[in-house]
Amino acid sequence: MAVTAKRLHGPAQVSNVVATKYTAGATTRTTVRHIHISNPSGAAVTFTMSIGADAAGVRIFDAFSVPANTDATTKGVIDHYCYYVLAPGELIQALAGTNNILVLTIDGEEDTV
Repeated sequence: MAVTAKRLHGPAQVSNVVATKYTAGATTRTTVRHIHISNPSGAAVTFTMSIGADAAGVRIFDAFSVPANTDATTKGVIDHYCYYVLAPGELIQALAGTNNILVLTIDGEEDTV
């Protein structure tokens, strides 16, 4: 079993309609290690992300407010270091409150099972 660290998604803008950002392969167990969300705009934007088809019970972020890029402390960036294990075929979906503002990058490891 070879474990490969890689970028799983992005960087890419997030639309305001739920969309699949990553799907684990049929013979792949994936561990999500880092989710990076940036907001280059001057206004806060909400972000929603789920493991599995989007629904309230499977959300990692639920209308989470990503701050504007005007704050000297955060600079409109969220770095979420995590350990989410996805079974083969499991997916990640996301959407934003404003279309094509937020930029999402997902990093992790894939392990062939």
